[in-house]
Amino acid sequence: MRKICNNFAKSIKSKAMENTEKIKLAGLKLTPQRTAVYNAMTTLRHAKLDEIVDFLNKEGNMMTLSTIYRILESFCKANLLSLVCRPDTGECYYDITVKEHHHVFEKGSIVDFDDQELTNIVLDYLKKKNPELKDIERVQVQIIKQNKQ
Repeated sequence: MRKICNNFAKSIKSKAMENTEKIKLAGLKLTPQRTAVYNAMTTLRHAKLDEIVDFLNKEGNMMTLSTIYRILESFCKANLLSLVCRPDTGECYYDITVKEHHHVFEKGSIVDFDDQELTNIVLDYLKKKNPELKDIERVQVQIIKQNKQ
């Protein structure tokens, strides 16, 4: 049992060190606030601003809303996070996964949908329909599931 606990503690410590390295490699100054926000996002994966604030407060990381917002925006500019807006409600979520992928929205949740074949189909379709669309940076398909009651 002790070995399992030690391995778990090492895993947590290793993940925290990995997170701090990502912040540094992005060219951002490492601060306790940035570290706390990035660690929160690695747990939450996708989250609205108010969910991030609640999570940080519950963890004892008291910061102003403007501080958290500025950190999130700096992470987006540094490509540590992306911002995904739900088309049908306009709600925006910060996303820890920055590589090209798609999203499935169902009720109040958002799930990553990583499918290179879908990406290629969309790119090929767009190139055939409009050859001027050659400088596409990213394809992101938003799938909204029907709410069944």
